[in-house]
Amino acid sequence: MNDRRNLYFFQSRRQNVAEKVEELHELSEQYGYTVVEDPKDADIIFSVGSDGTFLQAVQKTGFRQDCLYAGLSVFNSLNMYCDFSADDISGLIEVMKGEELEVRRYPVLQITLDKDTSFHCLNEFSIKSSIIKTMEMDVYINDLHFETFRGDGMIIATPTGSTAYNKSVDGAIVDPLLPCMQVSELASLNNKRYRTLGSSFILSDDRTLTLKMLKGSNNYPIMGIDNEALSIQHIEEIDITISEKRIKTLKLKNNSFWQKVQRTFL
Repeated sequence: MNDRRNLYFFQSRRQNVAEKVEELHELSEQYGYTVVEDPKDADIIFSVGSDGTFLQAVQKTGFRQDCLYAGLSVFNSLNMYCDFSADDISGLIEVMKGEELEVRRYPVLQITLDKDTSFHCLNEFSIKSSIIKTMEMDVYINDLHFETFRGDGMIIATPTGSTAYNKSVDGAIVDPLLPCMQVSELASLNNKRYRTLGSSFILSDDRTLTLKMLKGSNNYPIMGIDNEALSIQHIEEIDITISEKRIKTLKLKNNSFWQKVQRTFL
């Protein structure tokens, strides 16, 4: 870790975070690190805030593959993406000098709209009806027509995103060591006329999930990547795969994903 000396701090807009970041700048320089103004020059990108801030940091810095990401929580407790406390930066730097850190690699989704525009997300991609009307989509797994979905929408989550929006609709929590995506329905219609699987399902990283909007259905869906909305309408087809990208994050050896799940939910 000693060869990574350039740090960039991506901060939340919450009150008092700016003062904390200024303190982090001073402490980092005291320990011989350089705080850079452009994230492109950073070896390590720290988000200062919450899990939402971490997602924004990854999005806004372009899912960089040549640097490490780390989450610093400004709250009293640690989060799913925040392994460290912003109140103990000196302790973090001491750990970085030693052998207590590991690098964790998280899978990333790639979302392609109409075979043209692509986006990435670390947590989940969601598509929902924007009006008081169900939406209809043909669901394909590779080239197999799997089902015709009718309902409020769908959530496609990474393993780390499985603990977020996906969990709130009774999706399973998935180990991030498994490069996969989970598909969860939002209020699907299931009766004598309409039929969907009715439960979440998991696809491996060699599968492509395709959603095709049916003509005459809801052409103005709300689409979200992580905690951002996409201002795009009139989409006909969405292809979702596991990207070749992996987000490399710093973690403590004694703070595994399942320890975080236990701490957060049990």
